Order: sequence, then C-alpha cells, then structure tokens
Amino acid sequence: MSNSFRSLHPDQRVLMGPGPSNVHPRVLSAMARPTVGHLDPWFSGFMEDLKELLRMALRTRNALTFPVSAPGSAGMETCIVNLVEPGDKVLVAVNGVFGKRMVENVVNAGGVPITLDFAWGTTIDPQQVEDALKANPDVKILAFVHAETSTGVRADAATLAEIGRRHDCLVLMDAVTSVAGIPVEVDGWGIDAVYSGTQKCLSCPPGLSPVSFSDRAVAAVKARKTPVQSWFLDLTKVMAYWDGSGGRSYHHTAPVNALYGLHESLVMLAEEGLENSWARHAAMHEELKAGLAGLGIEFLVAPESRLPQLNAIKVPEGIDEAAVRAHVLDRFSLEIGAGLGALAGKIWRVGLMGQTAQRSSVTLCVEAMRDALAAQGR
Repeated sequence: MSNSFRSLHPDQRVLMGPGPSNVHPRVLSAMARPTVGHLDPWFSGFMEDLKELLRMALRTRNALTFPVSAPGSAGMETCIVNLVEPGDKVLVAVNGVFGKRMVENVVNAGGVPITLDFAWGTTIDPQQVEDALKANPDVKILAFVHAETSTGVRADAATLAEIGRRHDCLVLMDAVTSVAGIPVEVDGWGIDAVYSGTQKCLSCPPGLSPVSFSDRAVAAVKARKTPVQSWFLDLTKVMAYWDGSGGRSYHHTAPVNALYGLHESLVMLAEEGLENSWARHAAMHEELKAGLAGLGIEFLVAPESRLPQLNAIKVPEGIDEAAVRAHVLDRFSLEIGAGLGALAGKIWRVGLMGQTAQRSSVTLCVEAMRDALAAQGR
C-alpha cells in the first residue's frame, strides 16, 4: 500500500482576529532549537529566566509566577480551582463571554457565584461592584475580565481591585488579551491572582498560560481544607516543579520547545520596552480608527472603555458579515473575527495584537474591508 501522506504547508495569513496573532520568525526559530529534558540542569536555569521575564511583563515580584502548560482557559481554571473551595462565594462581574466562563468554572469548583451582569459592549460599573460587596460581606473572591475579548471592552482594573481589597476579597483578573497590549500592573493594583495567554499581544503560538499569585493567594491555597479538584492544575503539586529554591520535583513533562518560544517573545518585549509596546498598540488603534471612519464603519465600544488591541466594529446595515470575512480571507489572506454570543452577526472583531499591531496590517485591513464592502454594493 503506497504512502499518500504528505507534509502540510498552511497558507501565510495576516491574523487580525481575536487571536492568535502573527508570530515573529525569531519566536518560530527559537521553538526549533534542540529539545532538552524538562529536568535537565540547563533547563532549570532557563525556567528561572523565563519566570523573571514574566514578572517583567506582568509588573510583579510575585514568587509564584510561571506558565501553565496549557492555553489561557487552563490559566483561568488554575486560578479558580486552587482558590475556590466548595461553598465559597465569588463575585463575578460579567460583560462578555469570558466573564461567563469564569462563572462556569466557579460552579464546577463547588463555589457559589454572585453574578453582576452588564450589557455587552459596556464596561463594569465599579459602584455596582461596591454595592454588591457591601450586600455580601462574606464574598471571598472578586473576579473580572480586564480586556474582554468578546466585546473589545477594557475594565477599570485599578479601581475594581481597590474595591475588592477594601472588602477583604482576593482579587482575580483575566489578563489574557491585555498583557503587553495595555498597562497591566499586578503589584501596583493589588491583584492577587492573574492569568494570561501567549497567543494575543505576546505574539507567541497558543498553548501556554502565564499565571501569577500574590503571597495572600498562595496562603489561601495552602490553607485549603479540601483537595484541589484538578490533579494537573493543583498548585500544591505544580509549585514543587517551578520552585527553583530547593530542587525541582517531577510533576509533568513540560512543553520544552513551546517554552522556548515564550521566552523569545518576552525577550523581544523587553527589547522593545513594555511601555513602548503599549504605545505602539495605542497608535495602531488610532490609525485603524481613522481608516475605518473613511468607510463609514463605527465602533461598538465607547472611546474611554475601548481596547486598542481588540476592536469591536459594527456591521453596517444590509451587509452580510460572514461574506465579508470570507472575502477578506480568500482575496487578501486576512483573518478577522466574528461576534460571539449576543453580538453574533452584529460586529466584527479586529485584532491589533503583538506583531500584528503595525502599519502594514492596518493598511491591508482597511483596503480589504473597502473591497469587501464594495463587492456587496456599498
């Protein structure tokens, strides 16, 4: 029987959806370097360097800062299953898909979610969070999404964290889309647990989730009265692998080459400068906004709550939004995202994340959208 299998060679795309973003050749090259054992002494030193780079990106000195060996959703689950015990009350502010996923994870961990719902496309109202915590003084954790990928909305993380700490809550923040794209100040804001992803503004392939836990959060994990429901994500086990102070004990086979890629992307971020990366994302957003205005396309989110790296733009009346996405993909090899949930069919999500946040991407996107709209008679 002849072998009909062949190597795969996917088309080169410009990735301007909600993630992943385009990956720099330096990162891809780093991932092709020789694989070593996950308990190799050289790799142990590499892990310490990687943790320090993550602290830089998250603006924290938290000792427990490391990448979970799975995508951002596993980072979310890591935080929740370790911090939530059966019966714990968790106040979750929900203004999109990923806030809803937080609620689902709280339920699965045996917690009792108190949900504050906000209209999709609007930000979280700090006063409503304050009122909810006053009405529920036994809440253990305040949880929110900093950059809601489904809607393009930014939360006022500094204010929300201050409210949570004042009410003696642990503060849990989803920073999957925010890290390296907009300011994230884990220590400055007083965030107790945070998770992110590699495939957004860090421009690394998907598959890893950086997390960081404050001393308060670590103390809460160590004081648990019940076992963590997940063996793989149990910090009391994982810590022993990522703790470089006293010899690493085997927990799982780390994705060595994927970690090489994350390390290289963080080195590139350090070379550019974190503040410069934030400024670049903001500048490219302004250029995209100007280009889309010329096409009569409006934004969903108010300017003061708008994410520069994830742009939710309204589908003009009478336009087939799926046909536009297919047109720009087929003719321009450009990927943009569809709306989710309540916003399905109503918006496109245009990502300007990491390596994709550059002028050539903006120019291509505007011209591709112009061509796609013209094809529908606009």
